[in-house]
Amino acid sequence: MVNELKNLFLAGIGSAAYTYEKASKLIDDMVAKGKLTIDEGKDLSEELKRNVKDKTAQYKPLTKEDIISILKEMDYASKTDISIINQRLSVLEEKMKDKA
Repeated sequence: MVNELKNLFLAGIGSAAYTYEKASKLIDDMVAKGKLTIDEGKDLSEELKRNVKDKTAQYKPLTKEDIISILKEMDYASKTDISIINQRLSVLEEKMKDKA
């Protein structure tokens, strides 16, 4: 489960980087076609960099405690919960064998 959350986080970062690259290319293309001046292109590029930095600064990496807290809020069973259920199931199976 931790790996899935990690992969999801990395996918988000990757998509942000991809979007930034595409936006930068678009700005460069507009400057090359004369639809923007070089100064306007630089300003847009700098604004884009600031926006990306601001957005990424808002997100902190999840700690193990954060993930545990999220999973508890979602009411997922822990390894301990599953172990207890398995033990109880084994006891019930033994009782059923004894009755048969």
